[in-house]
Amino acid sequence: MNEQRIVEELLTLLEANGVTIRNEPLGGSGGGLCTMKGQSIFFVDTQAQSADIAPICAEAVSKVADIEKLYIKPEVRQFIESHTGSAKE
Repeated sequence: MNEQRIVEELLTLLEANGVTIRNEPLGGSGGGLCTMKGQSIFFVDTQAQSADIAPICAEAVSKVADIEKLYIKPEVRQFIESHTGSAKE
């Protein structure tokens, strides 16, 4: 699974967990998760590459969802675990 597809899967997980997705030009930094007026928002930097966005998405998913209780495609779960240190020991 390529990084663009992983980003799409991660954004879907964020949305399923109540996070609003906003696509904005942010200078290539990748974006990030924030809370405004009680609403979780994930900003996707439209000027960034998928390789920069994917780890930030993975970190956001690990913050808003209990990934151990969700079905996540194996490739996506492995990506989350490898980028957040949330792999089971």
